[in-house]
Amino acid sequence: MFSKSNLLATVVATIVMFLLGYLLWGIAAESLMDGHVVTDIFKEEPDFVFIILGNLVAAFALSNLYGKWARGHHSAKEGAQFGAWIAIFAGLGTALIQYATANMFDLTGHLMDFVLALVYFVVTGVVIALVYQKTAAKE
Repeated sequence: MFSKSNLLATVVATIVMFLLGYLLWGIAAESLMDGHVVTDIFKEEPDFVFIILGNLVAAFALSNLYGKWARGHHSAKEGAQFGAWIAIFAGLGTALIQYATANMFDLTGHLMDFVLALVYFVVTGVVIALVYQKTAAKE
């Protein structure tokens, strides 16, 4: 859990998740989601300290899960597959449940949010896998 590979992947993934999240949801999604927001529940100014802490926790969890999932086979392809499954689980599953239970976005907005999550988690998975590939103990 606290191996060199896991901790380094956590740090690198935290940085990537923060920057990529800002680019995808903070910049790209702003105009992309116009017309698909049902109820605007978002803060005018986000609290970046909690975004960074959230990214750190998520990166640590993803890095731990990846380490167990990959079983020593570390490659960009493995990381992309891992990230895609995480996006399907967290992005698409959550999007459909939120559409059914809340008035955040219309269905198109939720599906577009899932596409952003897919990019986000695939890139994060690849980054984690590459860090593991470079730092994992060789068998």
